[in-house]
Amino acid sequence: MKFVVKLGGTTLENPEVLHQCARAIAELVKDGNQVAVVHGGGVQLTRTLKQLGKQSEFIAGLRVTDAETRDAALMVLGGRVNKFLVAALGSHGQSAVGLSGGDGLIFRARKKRTGPDLGFVGEIVSSDPRWLEAIWKMGSVPVISSIALGFDGEYYNVNADEMAAACAAACKADALVFLTDVPGVLGADGEVMRWLSVDQIAALTRDEVIKGGMLPKLSACREALLQGVKRVRILPAGEAALLPDLCNSRVVYGTEVLVA
Repeated sequence: MKFVVKLGGTTLENPEVLHQCARAIAELVKDGNQVAVVHGGGVQLTRTLKQLGKQSEFIAGLRVTDAETRDAALMVLGGRVNKFLVAALGSHGQSAVGLSGGDGLIFRARKKRTGPDLGFVGEIVSSDPRWLEAIWKMGSVPVISSIALGFDGEYYNVNADEMAAACAAACKADALVFLTDVPGVLGADGEVMRWLSVDQIAALTRDEVIKGGMLPKLSACREALLQGVKRVRILPAGEAALLPDLCNSRVVYGTEVLVA
């Protein structure tokens, strides 16, 4: 089976949780699965920007990205965060190859059309999974930072959830899993929704039950399902050991997003 696993920056901040995730990914590969990892690094990027004297601004869960912020994202996401994740997998005996979405032209982006303007924030418009397939043939794991190259020659900061969905669709993944620092999608009663239909997302957004960073995440879930990804689940990173069991009904953690 093919898995795409998305790791958020908060997860990467906790060494114990990071190694739980790395161990689970290594076990997936050992069991004969092909796994690609897409990661963010928003926490680390915000910290670096603060050290540079820049204030971070978000609109609908997306970072406003001027040229300086984009260059910092290249450094932080494509550098330190990416290589630390490669090292974590290596510590569990699993080889990994760190990439940005621009390497090998795996992902091409265009400037995201929004009002107000978000700057160098992109959206994926095309994907070429041949490099991922080559890495899988070597028994390794591609680890992809959420930076993509535009047709204009500029690098764009891409929401990692959106890139994970594009990656899952491009390689026809059997499952897309978001490992997060939250227990799942919370309903109006504050309880985790075990199942969530894509048809419910609009109403929950309108009622502000879903907001902030969960907005792009659920949009990504919807896009992945509509583009043929078989299963999509939001899972607390602390339960990463459950990854091998996600395709059966025994997993009771997190939220599974369904087409209907």
